[in-house]
Amino acid sequence: MAGIINAENEGDLQAQIEEVEALASIYGDEWCVIDEASRIFCIKISSDLEEPKRTACLQIILPPGYPSTAPPIYQINAAWLRGPERAKLANSLEDLYVEHAGESILYLWVEKVREFLVEKSQSSETAGQPENVTLTAEEEVNDDEDAPDFRTFKLNTESAYFFMDHANDEEVPPIKHGNTITDRRSTFQPHLAPVVTPRQVKMVLEKLYENKKIASATHNIYAYRIYCEDKHSFLQDCEDDGETAAGGRLLHLLQILDVRNVMVVVSRWYGGILLGPDRFKHINNCARSILVEEGYTAFTDEATKSGAKTKRPKHKKTK
Repeated sequence: MAGIINAENEGDLQAQIEEVEALASIYGDEWCVIDEASRIFCIKISSDLEEPKRTACLQIILPPGYPSTAPPIYQINAAWLRGPERAKLANSLEDLYVEHAGESILYLWVEKVREFLVEKSQSSETAGQPENVTLTAEEEVNDDEDAPDFRTFKLNTESAYFFMDHANDEEVPPIKHGNTITDRRSTFQPHLAPVVTPRQVKMVLEKLYENKKIASATHNIYAYRIYCEDKHSFLQDCEDDGETAAGGRLLHLLQILDVRNVMVVVSRWYGGILLGPDRFKHINNCARSILVEEGYTAFTDEATKSGAKTKRPKHKKTK
C-alpha cells in the first residue's frame, strides 16, 4: 500500500517518477493522476478499433517498494469483462509481473490490456453480429458508467488487490500458531500457512496483522516457497521486518528442509536485552518446530528413507 517513503525506497520513488512521466508523455489525456502523494493513477484503455470497440479502465497504486520489491496494486473496471475472460487477463498480467519482477512494468501491463481488448474486438467482429444487434453500443455505455470520474475518483486502498481476479476465488489459507520460546524476556512464536500463490501470501500477512498481539510484535519475519509444477521451479521470498538478515536465514532453512507450498512467519517481541546470534537460533528453531509439527518435512524425510535421488528444481525469487 502507499505509505511514507524512507531512505530505502528513494531509488524506487525516483524510478516511479520517471516511469509516470514517460507514461504521461506516451498516453496523454488517457493517463490521469488521481493522488500523486499516495501514488494512485488511472488510465482508460481502448482497443483503437472503431467498431466494435472495447474499453477498460486500469486503476493503479504504486507501493513504496515498487518496482524493486513490490508489485503494483490494481483494479480493472470493464462492464463486459467477467468470468473466464477476466481470469485470462488477470493471469496474463500476473505472468508479466513474475517474468519482469523488479522492473518497471506499467507500460507492459497497459499494452497487454490493449492487446486483450483488440483480440476481444476482433473475435466479436469475426463472429459477425447482425447489424440490428446493439450489444456493442450498450457495452460502451456500461463501460462509461463504470469508469470512474477522474476528477473525483479515489481508489479504495483497503479493497484494492494485486492479481485481483483471484480475490473472489481464494480464501485465506488456514493459519497454525506454534509454541513460544522465551529467552531473556524476548518471546518468539511461529505461524504457518499453506500457500500456492503470491496472493495467498499477502492474504496470510493481512490476516495475521488483524491480531493486535501479532501486529504489536517488534518483528514479524517471514519466508515462503511455492513450487511451480509446470516450470519445475520455486517462487520464494523473505522479509526481515527490521531484524537484519533474519528473513534470509529463515528462507535458507526452508530450502535446506526442501519444503514447498508453505509460508512461515516468526513473531518476535523484544524484551529489552540484546540476544546476539541467539535470536537467529530461536527464529530457526521456532520455524523448524512448526514445520515438523504440521508435517512439512515429510517430503524430505520420505525421500531420504527411500534413497530416492530426485533432480532438485531450480529456484526463482519473486517479489
